[in-house]
Amino acid sequence: MLDVTVIEDPEAAAVSLDPIRARLLAELAAGPASATMLAGQVGLPRQKVNYHLKALERHGLVELAGERRKGNVTERLMRATAASYVISPLALAAVQPDPDRFRDQLSARWLLALGARLVRDVGQLITGAAKARQRLATYALDGEVRFASAAERAAFIEELTAGVSALIRKYDAPDTEGGRDHRIVVAVHPTLKEPQSPSPQTELE
Repeated sequence: MLDVTVIEDPEAAAVSLDPIRARLLAELAAGPASATMLAGQVGLPRQKVNYHLKALERHGLVELAGERRKGNVTERLMRATAASYVISPLALAAVQPDPDRFRDQLSARWLLALGARLVRDVGQLITGAAKARQRLATYALDGEVRFASAAERAAFIEELTAGVSALIRKYDAPDTEGGRDHRIVVAVHPTLKEPQSPSPQTELE
């Protein structure tokens, strides 16, 4: 099972977004199960669960994990093909975001368009690398920083821009034969606040 996979096909995306099928995917990501087992977990008749499983299997979202005999019946044990799924902008190809249409380094919507392109491109690269049975060379850096003020944040952005730009100028070799282009995306955005869990005293009240 893959940790995460990208859904590029519009029909597969529609299948995955169905609430019942999304629930079945979640159950099968936790471990293999038969239609009978899933029926008890999601509160649906086995025949209806089978119907949904066939749709998921048809689009490569679940796969056969094995079979087992139960009386005179052979049960198919299914499992999710990934622990989690991301829907690529390719699923909405006609209206997918285009970062080149509007460039504004201080726009949150431009950042969103960049993120969407990142999902699309890396998803396609993963698909190609899997078919070629090759490892995909990527790198990501994730961290958090608390700025004391808006001025400090602006200074950080200025230094970050200068530093990354200097590295690009240093290592960029556009005329090198046999070289390969790489895209660099650097993003800074506020951290989402985690919802606070109620205190024991509040729960008792």
